[in-house]
Amino acid sequence: MTAPDATLAELSDLRGRIDTLDAILVHTLAERFRQTARVGRLKAEHALPAFDPGREEAQRERLESLAAEAGLDPGIARDILGLVTDRVKENHRKISGEQ
Repeated sequence: MTAPDATLAELSDLRGRIDTLDAILVHTLAERFRQTARVGRLKAEHALPAFDPGREEAQRERLESLAAEAGLDPGIARDILGLVTDRVKENHRKISGEQ
């Protein structure tokens, strides 16, 4: 059974929108990592620790709240933030020479 042309057109349109959103996410993440690299260099220059547990907790709470307000499962935001912050901390350790 094949879908009607209108359904296929709508599917194509929706996929195009998803592709655009994926591109926005990738570019946004790239910019976020550029900014966190700047933070990492600043921390290294001033012998500050690569990891700030208070900041990380505040960010987690803030993003969970934003997710809930946007109608997104806060667990998804928490999972994504966890992945991102793990990479940021890894980058900060590399920048500071902690390895």
